[in-house]
Amino acid sequence: MQVVVGAAVIADGRLLAAQRAEPPDMRGRWELPGGSVEPGESEPGALARELREELALPVAVGERIGPDLPVLGRRGAELVLRFYRCVPVDGAEPHVLEHLAVRWVGPEELEDLDWLPSDRALLPALRAALLESEPAGEPG
Repeated sequence: MQVVVGAAVIADGRLLAAQRAEPPDMRGRWELPGGSVEPGESEPGALARELREELALPVAVGERIGPDLPVLGRRGAELVLRFYRCVPVDGAEPHVLEHLAVRWVGPEELEDLDWLPSDRALLPALRAALLESEPAGEPG
């Protein structure tokens, strides 16, 4: 089964969301950035590569977040989505290269975005991760 990895990039209690440009039926919807694991790649290695390619964003890939999510691919292929918590390296910021936009969102803003269904299923785990990562002394 083909594995697709997604990045829950978290910094300062906020999550990085990316707005799809393609394909047309997904244009304008929000997702966690990522992509397919190529033969011979580890899942964390693939995720780091995808974030460099899509957002020119170097990251440290951490632990898994949320459950495996089975989905159907473009041609009916069975895929499994796996998400990992990531942190930008040395305060790096993303650059819009393949998406329409990127946005940092807090836990209270997660429901405001028009997420792809597969990413929407992860919102409870993302909210929990954001709440536990908020800087000390700031209200949640």
